[in-house]
Amino acid sequence: MPKITMTTPLVEMDGDEMTRIMWQKIKDELLLPYIDLKTVYYDLGLKYREETKDQVTIDSANAAKQYGVAVKCATITPNAARVEEYHLSEMWKSPNATIRSIMDGTVFRAPIIVKGIAPYVRTWQKPITIARHAYGDIYKAVEMVTDKPGKCELVFTSEDGEVRKETVHEFKGPGIMQGVHNTDSSIESFARSCFSYAIETRQDLWFGAKDTISKKYDHHFKDIFNDLFEKEYKARFDALGIRYMYTLIDDAVARVIRSEGGFIWACKNYDGDVMSDMVATAFGSLSMMTSVLMSPDGSFEFEAAHGTVQRHYYEHLKGHETFTNPIATIFAWTGALKKRGELDGLGELTAFGEKLEKATLQTVEEGYMTKDLAIMSSLPDIHITNTDQFLAAVKERLEKLL
Repeated sequence: MPKITMTTPLVEMDGDEMTRIMWQKIKDELLLPYIDLKTVYYDLGLKYREETKDQVTIDSANAAKQYGVAVKCATITPNAARVEEYHLSEMWKSPNATIRSIMDGTVFRAPIIVKGIAPYVRTWQKPITIARHAYGDIYKAVEMVTDKPGKCELVFTSEDGEVRKETVHEFKGPGIMQGVHNTDSSIESFARSCFSYAIETRQDLWFGAKDTISKKYDHHFKDIFNDLFEKEYKARFDALGIRYMYTLIDDAVARVIRSEGGFIWACKNYDGDVMSDMVATAFGSLSMMTSVLMSPDGSFEFEAAHGTVQRHYYEHLKGHETFTNPIATIFAWTGALKKRGELDGLGELTAFGEKLEKATLQTVEEGYMTKDLAIMSSLPDIHITNTDQFLAAVKERLEKLL
């Protein structure tokens, strides 16, 4: 059959370690035989980030804004051990954080539901999507350690010279300090992305923070969300029969556990980081979690929610068989292809993405899966596959669907 043609390229952001190996296998086995794949390629592997002094990450994010749809492989965020291992000139920032900041985006993470893999929370019947604010708070924090008594102050000096001070704490001995911030523009972009995504997916939206304790910081988030909703989004929500709700973060956790799912849970930056891992694990596995970065301007970046699978990569280098689950990475590609097809009016491309997702889920539901899913599955007849065998099984089912 002739290959599916594309008109506008995807921005392709390659990555590191085992996910980089899987990235190429997915392209070779599941995409290139069927699509005349057009991409603008950026190598975000740590070695090339070092060579370019991380300029490649900045360039890839700007390209995502230009072309509208990007797909990203998992990447290493270096720590001290990685600096030594890769002989880095400095400890480069998280590529995801850089891309999120440039794209001014909100991260939406949702589990991939498949028969035979039951959530650990027995009430959950539908996916729960975590919307994570991707700017500020502790991720932009300034920290300090003191080994002596003294006073810590929060000082703001305005451009017109006004000085405002608040005493944070008077230390009687050693201690630690941290200053965090956010901006109205970033919070507003976060809120707009959440409301727009709720409308696009026709799901209720919950937002949880702790304004009873953080009476200015968290309350400011709450106020911006509420003001925008009332002025710009309430009528559209009402017309679709969906709702927006603010609740305290601890109440939100209790409500989530008792719910059946099927909604978007908006969280501040750190809350979203933690809760997305909790939701992914409770639904089954981080390897079964999609991640979409959505900007207010309508740009999208799709990726898997997990890391680079370092341990499997070292086994791969030794020539050993690996059982890495590629499903989240497959769904990163299908998400990007479906969105590209939607934006460009290419129904055939969108349909291909849907069929590849169906073939992937069908493979698991017929009992063929990697070890991480096999230990959780309730299916009666399970065949454990390595990564290559799983991709071959998906390809076999995809060709039948095509």
